[in-house]
Amino acid sequence: MDLSNLKPAKGSVKKNDGRKGRGEATGNGGTAGRGHKGQKSRSGYSKKIGFEGGQMPLQRRVPKFGFTNVNRKEYAGVNIDTLQEYVEAGRIKDEVTLEVLIGNGLVGKNDLVKILGRGELKAKLKISAHKFTASAKQAIEAAGGEAVTL
Repeated sequence: MDLSNLKPAKGSVKKNDGRKGRGEATGNGGTAGRGHKGQKSRSGYSKKIGFEGGQMPLQRRVPKFGFTNVNRKEYAGVNIDTLQEYVEAGRIKDEVTLEVLIGNGLVGKNDLVKILGRGELKAKLKISAHKFTASAKQAIEAAGGEAVTL
């Protein structure tokens, strides 16, 4: 290897294939690679998202139905069998707060939390959450724990 055979790494140099619209002699004059007339040949053209050339877009063709409640509250569910697994793994001690759940990656930091009743809970836990199902509350209290609604 010497100075006479140095060249840039493959793919690192991008070739700029000529200036457009600078006269017929360049081969890119006249329409400057935009074809003839029409909306796409004009300066400032930008296609709207979902535009289908004037055909009725899919978003507007498909029927809409039902009702969306703007005040709906979404809860992140955590089952008690999951909590039991975390207790057995030593990741949860005697108290389960939102910070503990977020720290263990069970819920996001902005989530409302609902404890669900799937599985069996053996550990005595004090659990703080926004909501509990009846079966979850019953299972927690049967294990000697406490369900605190935030």
